[in-house]
Amino acid sequence: MQHLPNILFVLALAAGIGYFSRNIGRLVRNIRMGREVTPEGPRSQRWANMARIALGQQKMVVRPWAGLLHIIVYVGFVVINIEVLEIVIDGVFGTHRIFAFLGPAYNVLIGSFEVLALLVIVAVIAFWMRRNVLRLSRFWKPEMKGWPKRDADWILYIELVLMCLFLTMNAADLNLQQLGADHYTRAGAFPVSGLIAPWFAGLSEASLVVLERAAWWLHILGILFFLNYLYYSKHLHILLAFPNTWWARLTPKGEMDNLESVRREVALMMDPDADPYAAPAEDAPPPEAFGASDVMDLSRVQLLAAYTCTECGRCTSECPANQTGKKLSPRRIMMATRDRLEEVGRQRNASKGDWEPDGKKLLDDYISREELWACTTCNACTEACPVSIDPLSIIMDMRRYLVMEQSAAPTELNAMMGNVENNGAPWPFNQMDRLNWAQES
Repeated sequence: MQHLPNILFVLALAAGIGYFSRNIGRLVRNIRMGREVTPEGPRSQRWANMARIALGQQKMVVRPWAGLLHIIVYVGFVVINIEVLEIVIDGVFGTHRIFAFLGPAYNVLIGSFEVLALLVIVAVIAFWMRRNVLRLSRFWKPEMKGWPKRDADWILYIELVLMCLFLTMNAADLNLQQLGADHYTRAGAFPVSGLIAPWFAGLSEASLVVLERAAWWLHILGILFFLNYLYYSKHLHILLAFPNTWWARLTPKGEMDNLESVRREVALMMDPDADPYAAPAEDAPPPEAFGASDVMDLSRVQLLAAYTCTECGRCTSECPANQTGKKLSPRRIMMATRDRLEEVGRQRNASKGDWEPDGKKLLDDYISREELWACTTCNACTEACPVSIDPLSIIMDMRRYLVMEQSAAPTELNAMMGNVENNGAPWPFNQMDRLNWAQES
């Protein structure tokens, strides 16, 4: 019976990691539904981007107050995981504070964890106040109703509870160390939990053990729950920000991708010796689809970005179309792409991996044409994103589908393209008359 807690812990750990692995497998499979792409540019620059943007949080501090709070939570999340490693080892082998042999270094570690835990609590409360009391406009856009709003709040509640459990566990542990209880040898420095330890000083040793063990179990089970909640949450960016910044495009933001099929057609037109009516060669690649109407037409990088989006709304708050009351929200573009991808993934699960058309598409059913044509292609959304997501690439691919596959461009755009073709300029003036305005007095 003495090993029963260790057995239960190993089972809980295996279940948590197993379910997490299953979710990661589903995530990878869904992303692989997109078109394969080859990264451009030197690998060294991609690694530098990942280190600077994902690890170094470079773009977060553009907005200093939110950036500082995020860095506190981020550093706390990373550093306190060292304490989680100790909990896992103790849980598996039945030890207690296995790293206590580090002596003064261990005291510094535990003290640092506690200070970070307190700072995380302060930051989480500040984030909650910004969302629910100050009600910053970017958190109250139409796409943030329902689940996205609840998800953002639940994440804050979970982080708050985990930090409070950590400090409660240490406070009870400190009291037990002072009582000389079995297995609770003196180890660690407790600058924060030492302030709340007197709250429990009147409890018996048995009650303190129950309190410490309850906080210990709830803390680690809460972490396993949070790990598996990530897949369903906007906080999946904790993991995906790193590959997303590595795969982010390195070319200038205003540069559009050229379609190989169009390039071949132009080369054919420019070749005076080419036969435009010749049949294609037997080994010629199949015709390339123009643009995207559903998630399977997008690239794997775009689908990865949809899962990476943290729904912070910086892109939407910078979007000039959204600021002038247009329906377009770059954040909603990414959220809609992820929702559609998840729906397709569930359908494939139900059909044992095969895709059976469900009569819906990303275009029209999730993202409207009004949103697509409201975009000014200014790249403000891409520049604002703290993890290098590019909503504009999805918008442009869907526009390309409308224009080149459906000939469904707006009337104004069709008129402009006709003028370019006939007059060499967007305006409806003969080329000979285009400079007449300069002659006017």
